[in-house]
Amino acid sequence: MVEPRIAVAIVTMGNRPDEVDALLQSVAKQDLAPTRIVIVGNGCPLPEFARRLFLPGEVTTIDLDENLGCPGGRNVALARLREFGDVDVVVELDDDGLLVDPDVLRQVRDLYAADPRLGIVAFRIADENGETQQRHVPRIGNSDPLRGGYVTGFLGGGHALSTAMLAETGDWPAEFFFAHEETDLAWRAADAGWKILYAPELLLQHPKTSPARHAIYYRVTARNRVWLVRRRLPFTLIPVHLGVWTLLTLVRTRSLGGLRAWLGGFVEGVRRPAGERRPMRWRTVWRLSRLGRPPII
Repeated sequence: MVEPRIAVAIVTMGNRPDEVDALLQSVAKQDLAPTRIVIVGNGCPLPEFARRLFLPGEVTTIDLDENLGCPGGRNVALARLREFGDVDVVVELDDDGLLVDPDVLRQVRDLYAADPRLGIVAFRIADENGETQQRHVPRIGNSDPLRGGYVTGFLGGGHALSTAMLAETGDWPAEFFFAHEETDLAWRAADAGWKILYAPELLLQHPKTSPARHAIYYRVTARNRVWLVRRRLPFTLIPVHLGVWTLLTLVRTRSLGGLRAWLGGFVEGVRRPAGERRPMRWRTVWRLSRLGRPPII
């Protein structure tokens, strides 16, 4: 069994120095040292501790003059790791997350060593009380967050990506900036025949949050959803997906201002170029449906 080489990538905007410090300390306590650690300051200089803190593995820090968004910042980290050429799996962690258990990286290594077609591993995200928000469970409905298995999507806060998979599928959709970038990557991975595994034993502690806390949430969520289906779904499924999603949005959204922003983003998604169109095959549609989430929901 060949043991994959693990890297850790963290992107921060510099507004959570205490949380980043705690996260890096939790990485330092892992019983498997990562081969490399890359920390990206997304439109900000990195806190000084990130440069001097003792960490296992080779540490690279990158300061970006411009905030490229979450997927853009992660692409910068992936590009740097690709230059080194000695990493097989990249573990990406939110800057306000925390690895509670010391064996997370070792378990990730073992999962990838056991299955060469494993593309993405999704961690379980839970707050300091051990509660997992339903939106962080990659299944439809009121699903048990402790039930693992193969799924159709993954959680952006804590996950692992195979570099071999990324070489085939491509990196994050940087133009999304924020929202739905995980689904775009997951659908490309599934269409290329890679597996996505939800492994609840891999815990990332993360404070309970709402995505609507971001001022741009409603607009970019709508824009990116339209871009997503224009890029990745067969033509006949695009109106079905957007129709179901519009109905759910109207039922769930209580803010009139939010609905106005959502509508503006929807129009933007229709009018502006969506990027490369590479629709998934119908056998991928069937595969996602068999896993419990047809790509119209």
